[in-house]
Amino acid sequence: MKVQLVTLDELPAEGSKIVSFFHKEVHVYLAGGAPRAVANVCLHLGGPLECIDGAFVCPWHGARFDMSTGEKTQGPAPKGARLMRLPTIVENGALFYVWGEV
Repeated sequence: MKVQLVTLDELPAEGSKIVSFFHKEVHVYLAGGAPRAVANVCLHLGGPLECIDGAFVCPWHGARFDMSTGEKTQGPAPKGARLMRLPTIVENGALFYVWGEV
């Protein structure tokens, strides 16, 4: 399966863009120049995430996650928590979610 998330020119230089993904939301963004996609779900109580000062932050209780690694850096999410990163590829100027053989 292969599903287009965004074209590369839609990716913001800073911060993230929220896109719909199978009736859920994902953040798409650049980390170290590489496009990435993570689920828009805090690992504490499932709240939404906001992109603030180079991190994903949950407005509900303040959990904070590093954009490069997805690892929790502060707040109430479980120790060792890491955001769910979607498997992606870049083809023909677009970022695609991929699963299985394509």
